[in-house]
Amino acid sequence: MTSPTDTAPAGFTPTREACAFWVEEPGRGVLRPEQLPPVAAGEVLVRMLHSGVSRGTESLVFRGQVPVDQREVMRAPHQAGDFPGPVKYGYLAVGRVEEGAADLVGRTVFCLHPHQTAYVVPATAVTPVPDGVPPRRAVLAGTVETALNALWDLGPLIGDRVAVVGAGMVGCCVARLLARIPATDVTLVDVDASRAAVAGALGVGFATPGEAPTGRDAVVHCSATSEGLQLSLDLLAPEGTVLDLSWYGDQSVQVALGGAFHSGRLSIRASQVGTVATPRRGSRSHADRLALALELLRDPAFDELLTGESDFAELPHVMDELASGGLPALCHTIRYPSEDLTPGELPCTP
Repeated sequence: MTSPTDTAPAGFTPTREACAFWVEEPGRGVLRPEQLPPVAAGEVLVRMLHSGVSRGTESLVFRGQVPVDQREVMRAPHQAGDFPGPVKYGYLAVGRVEEGAADLVGRTVFCLHPHQTAYVVPATAVTPVPDGVPPRRAVLAGTVETALNALWDLGPLIGDRVAVVGAGMVGCCVARLLARIPATDVTLVDVDASRAAVAGALGVGFATPGEAPTGRDAVVHCSATSEGLQLSLDLLAPEGTVLDLSWYGDQSVQVALGGAFHSGRLSIRASQVGTVATPRRGSRSHADRLALALELLRDPAFDELLTGESDFAELPHVMDELASGGLPALCHTIRYPSEDLTPGELPCTP
């Protein structure tokens, strides 16, 4: 690695102090100061531009609903602290490299990092954002990666009839990728009728639960509710499969299996992004999958999922509102302080 003076272009001021969002205890978030370490060989210093709130997962974390037996499994790549708190959590981060390897300095990159104004990570932990993908849209990379992995798990065929139950971030990303398969009939299903406009922009059909079409070859379930899982089973054709992407936290789930589940030879399978889907595990790495997700984000239709934006200083209040349902949003993004903000002006609580 070359020295910072060799790699930092004009206009860059290396950041040594930062501010991060922590869940201090269930239901209470704070902004804490962070002292950044020196950039060692093989590392990069990244100044954050935008981060996205993964509403489903981060709301469970904020409310302290990570089950005890899942606390190690559900750790984020650069998490600090432990569940239920204090914990620094998050994984949809887009920033600009200020210092480190010459081929990365000045590049906009995606990283699975918590909400923090600047951070130091191994260079291998960041993925360059392709030209043509706006930085704010790039926060969806982690969610599109989840959707991509789900399609690898599901293996949909040309002409399949598929429903996606739950029109949140993940469900909408799954629906958009399914819509790009020729002759596939895709219906997004949600209790919120206002999501019909989003479905239209994504190029798929929409239905409320009472109107959803049956006889589906497959259903992707993303609502994280017992009712949604039951509906998913009810929409299947014989021999059909429900692919469940939901994480239920510490909630119990109940479904009725006394009807067509047995006679119809129905299946429920789980898909989780922590492992590359079995059909591609031998030929694709995690890095390959994330790079492909970023390439898929050249599609401007994904901008429909960016439904709100707040300044970083507002994040504790924003997270409280998202977790309580007071702030309706698909993907709420966080805008970070401008590059000319001095460390002493960072919005941290000492």
